[in-house]
Amino acid sequence: MEGTHILVVDDESRMRKLLRDFLSAKGYQILEAEDGEKAIEVFEENKNKVKLILLDVMMPKLDGWSVLRKIRQDSNVPVIMLTARGE
Repeated sequence: MEGTHILVVDDESRMRKLLRDFLSAKGYQILEAEDGEKAIEVFEENKNKVKLILLDVMMPKLDGWSVLRKIRQDSNVPVIMLTARGE
């Protein structure tokens, strides 16, 4: 999978770092976004390279569902929705 680009979208920097470190160690190229608006921007700039998106549901500016709807307007890239709720 070397050279495969994954877009990691999460407003928590710890989560992005965890995913980046793990996936980079496996040979994946990681792109990151900290909110929904940035996710769309990064995806549009790299849509021919991104093979998977790991997308947080609850984020500022645009939530994950809104990002997914926007991406689905012109792409069928696989998306895994991430969600966690801490008390």
